[in-house]
Amino acid sequence: MVNKRLLKMMGKSKRYIWMTVFVNWLSLLASIVFIYVAGTILNDMFNDKVEAMRLVYAFLIVVGCILIKYVTSIYASKMTFLSSKDVKTVLRETIYNKLNTLGVNYHQKIHTSSIIQVAIEGVEQLETYFGAFLPQLFYSVLAPVTLFLLLTTISFKAAIVLLICVPLIPLSIVAVMKIAKKLLSRYWNRYTKLGDHFLENIQGLTTLKIYQQDEAKAKQMDAEAQNFRKVTMKVLTMQLNSIAVMDIIAYGGAAIGTIIAIFEFQKGAIDFLGFFIIVMLSSEFFIPLRLLGSFFHVAMNSVAASNKIFELLDLPESSQDGVSLSETITQINASDVSFAYEKQRGILKNITFSASKDKLVAFVGESGSGKSSIAKVLMGMNKGYQGSITVNAHELSSLSDASIMQKMTLISNNNYVFKGSVRENLTMGKSISDQRLYDVLRQVKLYDFLMSLDGLDTKLLQQGNNLSGGQKQRLTIARALLKDSDVYIFDEATSNIDVESETTIMEVIYNLAKSKMVIMISHRLANVEGANCIYVLKDGKLVESGSHQELMHKQGQYFMLHNQQSQLEQYSRKDVQYE
Repeated sequence: MVNKRLLKMMGKSKRYIWMTVFVNWLSLLASIVFIYVAGTILNDMFNDKVEAMRLVYAFLIVVGCILIKYVTSIYASKMTFLSSKDVKTVLRETIYNKLNTLGVNYHQKIHTSSIIQVAIEGVEQLETYFGAFLPQLFYSVLAPVTLFLLLTTISFKAAIVLLICVPLIPLSIVAVMKIAKKLLSRYWNRYTKLGDHFLENIQGLTTLKIYQQDEAKAKQMDAEAQNFRKVTMKVLTMQLNSIAVMDIIAYGGAAIGTIIAIFEFQKGAIDFLGFFIIVMLSSEFFIPLRLLGSFFHVAMNSVAASNKIFELLDLPESSQDGVSLSETITQINASDVSFAYEKQRGILKNITFSASKDKLVAFVGESGSGKSSIAKVLMGMNKGYQGSITVNAHELSSLSDASIMQKMTLISNNNYVFKGSVRENLTMGKSISDQRLYDVLRQVKLYDFLMSLDGLDTKLLQQGNNLSGGQKQRLTIARALLKDSDVYIFDEATSNIDVESETTIMEVIYNLAKSKMVIMISHRLANVEGANCIYVLKDGKLVESGSHQELMHKQGQYFMLHNQQSQLEQYSRKDVQYE
């Protein structure tokens, strides 16, 4: 239950936890004094020795004890909040830093929904662990020892019997823990699985409705929710049963202490004051451990959640110690490069190509030929390629992810547009003058449109849903231009957009190639005709390369694809004329 890795993350919380234990101990001492004073007054009444001044002093002491317990209760609550607050902050910062070190291909290692669950719900579960369970654990050791030392001065026999009964609660906790560990692991596995499917169905809800599969998915979600409900009910049943066992031990132990006190009093071994103190403090022996037991189940859930957190934190990281490029990238050479997601299914097979500054290089081919895989390999998203890719004189695999992200920019057909203003989306937290922002907006021909609204302060919805597909793509290209990278990789950047936006984007790409290294991946061959070199892929292999004229002259794969597309475009134009 005491997870060493969690304890290492305590930081300032360690001080707050010990302060909580201390104030709880002060509250216990106040209770002891209260009981002693009350017992003294009752003893005086029993012996007809009640004095007015003693009653006044007793009243003042009782009021003082109540005030101490009130203040310590408030202070303990404050320390509980501070201890859990600090740990939650540390854990979320650790998770965030871990995601940064995982690199851009983190989604290949863990689902986004799982990250959200452990970062929000998983971390929140640890609030009880640090704020309540750990302080109560240490206090549950201190309180019985304090009471034992006190009661030995009254009745050694009663103190020994009570002390022997105390470990029965921890033993019951250990027994429950063996059952709970597997059960809570199943609980969190079902919980994260349910979250994965829920997020996927929400994101694809429009598609599900179009294909009338929303009801089928709803039934599937109902079945998974039922499985989660069943394991949740098993957890609750286990908790209630274990609480009943701990209650029997706690109240049974207090009853035994009371019975012993009665026998000792009847024999005259203790006076009425001693009898009263033993009876009243017998329950105090067990209350801390009983309270620990009530926190134990939440703490077990917290430990199960922490295991999920540590699974994320233990994922292999991308290299942060690679070479950092300071010079401008002027040349990329790939020799016999192969890549596969699975050993039995190769994606790229012995590809050789080169790209240089001030040139436009294009990759074309049928769907599934490996074009986008090249972009992901170059950007460090796909690790573990075979062969050699040199960036200037450095092997690509030796470069740090940070250096690749700084020097290269990937523009795909689904770049993310954040909710906020146009300015925020363009600057991405950097300080850039408005004039520079206006310049790039003119380049992508968005200036007039945005100025008709609120200019740079125009508000965008999540994923830019209040822009057309072409406008959104032009905005992301404007953002990429502001980054001023050495290498720009356009992966189907003109896919699924209007003709006006496509024409604008192609103008930007060809102008950019005059001063930068540009690599373009496109299914539309008309867009790459002006490239300095075109590489043609088929089934993961490089089958042709050359300029548009050279490839058309060869009458090979490129020639065939180009003719097919030209015929399709002619048919489309005929259909338009017919209509």
